Amino acid sequence: MIGPVNPPTRLLMGPGPVNADPRVLRAMSAPLVGQYDPWMTATMNETMALYRDVFRTGNEQTFLVDGTSRAGIEAALVSLLEPGDRVLVPVFGRFGHLLVEIAERCRAEVHTIEVPWGEVFPPEQVEDAVRRVRPKVLAVVQGDTSTTMCQPLADLGEICRRHDVLLYCDATASLGGNAFETDAWGLDIATAGLQKCLGGPSGSAPITLSDRAAEVIDGRKHVEAGIREAGDEAAGERIASNYLDLAQIMDYWGPRRLNHHTEATTMLYGARECARLLVEEGLDVAVERHALHGRAMLEGVRGLGLDVFGDVEHKMHNVVAVAIPDGVDGDRARAGLLTDFGIEIGTSFGPLHGKVWRIGTMGYNARTDAVLVTLAALEQVLRAYGVPLTAGGGVAAAQEVYA
Repeated sequence: MIGPVNPPTRLLMGPGPVNADPRVLRAMSAPLVGQYDPWMTATMNETMALYRDVFRTGNEQTFLVDGTSRAGIEAALVSLLEPGDRVLVPVFGRFGHLLVEIAERCRAEVHTIEVPWGEVFPPEQVEDAVRRVRPKVLAVVQGDTSTTMCQPLADLGEICRRHDVLLYCDATASLGGNAFETDAWGLDIATAGLQKCLGGPSGSAPITLSDRAAEVIDGRKHVEAGIREAGDEAAGERIASNYLDLAQIMDYWGPRRLNHHTEATTMLYGARECARLLVEEGLDVAVERHALHGRAMLEGVRGLGLDVFGDVEHKMHNVVAVAIPDGVDGDRARAGLLTDFGIEIGTSFGPLHGKVWRIGTMGYNARTDAVLVTLAALEQVLRAYGVPLTAGGGVAAAQEVYA
């Protein structure tokens, strides 16, 4: 007989998902209401206002896409890109390749530039490619957890404005734990997820659209038969996805409340609480918290004598890639950490699989005890493999950061 859900206790210190903040889980246990109940529509409005603060934007079109962070990415790209449109993707890790795949599925003409994993792009390289390709959209990942690199964005908006290009950013793994300025940096669309620095469960994708991007998407609006009203004339190339059609979703979240889908009420509660807690803490304070605990973990693994992968100057605050020592079976060591200590860390993908571990310090787990316990447990796992270590070196190095 199948029993009730009873997951084991885990400390999730990988690249995400992480443990959800208990306050978020409590919010998600609240009773359901109808999707057009006045309380519900007011809650949707509150959620939009909170995420304007989180994204640092005045964009009216700031709301949630129901689905994991990838649903937000797909919604942005399928709503922006028509077949044959040119899109430029700077690839510096696995999730740049994901943007390429999704854009190709939109039947766009996709162009890429690449740097070795562990590096980021200087703005001059991006601008050279923009001049050459002349894309409609520049699609870039801010923080790619596969390499732990954080792509600087501050210059890219100005480049895109000069060349009349729309700038889309996937901020799934970075928003809330690294500086992010939608308006100041000139971003046209940004999407994220809850399961990283926002401290919630996967299942809701915050999104914000500039007026410029919203106008492009609204120019492709096709209202469904059965709810179409006078004046709802079809415009432009119909967006290929119904569920992820941002033109319709904007009307669903906007004053018309035009029926599109049944809002994922429980996820709305969770997403609202994630944003509320972040705004209550203060965005700058939250970014510094992630930076502090990220530094502690970085120095802690170095204190264990481990090497760190990639350009540390451009590392995300919230995840570090650690070279697996010679003679250590990376997957077996991770399994031992999980079985013996209840702590999960991550492996990586592609050229880094089996070569690095990825250790996260993000969201609710960006805190001192989580960092110190993980370092102490990792030391014991490495000792079992005979790796030469300074006793307590990881914890001591992290405590120096905290001191």
